[in-house]
Amino acid sequence: MSNLTTEIKKLEIETLDNLKLSKAKNTIRAYKSDFKDFVLFCSKHDIKSMPTEPKAVSLYLTHLSKQSKFSTLKRRLASIKVMHRYKGYYLDTNHPAIVDNLLGIKRQIGVYQKAKKPLMFDNLKDIIRVINNSSLSEYKKLRDKSIILIGFSGGFRRSELVSITRDDVEFVKEGVKIFVKKSKSDQSGEGMTKAIPYFKKFEYCPVDHLKKWLQENKNDLIFPISDKNVALIIKKHASNAGLDDKKYAGHSLRSGFATSTAELGASERNIMAMTGHKSVDMVRRYIKEADLFKNNALNKISNK
Repeated sequence: MSNLTTEIKKLEIETLDNLKLSKAKNTIRAYKSDFKDFVLFCSKHDIKSMPTEPKAVSLYLTHLSKQSKFSTLKRRLASIKVMHRYKGYYLDTNHPAIVDNLLGIKRQIGVYQKAKKPLMFDNLKDIIRVINNSSLSEYKKLRDKSIILIGFSGGFRRSELVSITRDDVEFVKEGVKIFVKKSKSDQSGEGMTKAIPYFKKFEYCPVDHLKKWLQENKNDLIFPISDKNVALIIKKHASNAGLDDKKYAGHSLRSGFATSTAELGASERNIMAMTGHKSVDMVRRYIKEADLFKNNALNKISNK
């Protein structure tokens, strides 16, 4: 093998590594899982999966539409395209066979997604009171309250929450600054700082609870649990507070922050500065939810 051929092979490997690093590990894992399903479909119907043709992808999407949400179809399509790119193949996902089929499916099944409910601040206060009156140890009470209060107040994703280390936390006169090294919406790893002020009431203050928790927990990780456990903690205490635990999960803290602050008049820009959203679309969904009763056309009639 010539030196030139060896160099090209080395560059191909390095390029593939760069492509993989451009996405988070969990994202790559999801792409591979989605593509595996496409491969199984192609194998069953004697269709070539790599490289494939737009017609094959269109047939697969029609097959999926019988039992999947429209968002799942779009994610699978993205995964197929990405896996082709990793292998050096081009797949035209804007081909009419795909685009027109998706449009027809969209009109037929709709795009509505039933998301988990936001944990509003009044709900949060009920949950804190329930935890205080529970039979949990004082250590676990403090841990769970700190997770919920910080998660809500910082608009954190649960994966961000369980990745915070002591070095990421800085207490200042106004409250606490928490540095998020990397998140789902920050694939380049630039990081962002969330600023959480002191609350008037100690009982619901995320800063005071975090200070107290750091005195009890000596680990480098602030919350040394898995992201799944964050969701389980929320569900457990939501249920004990009389809420339907099936409607709440880890994301309820993040969406609860956005909806609660929008309800109190916070701007899109200020909400996004805390949550780290790159697009206003999702934030506007939270604001729309908050406005359902706040700016309801019936308010003037109902107040008569």
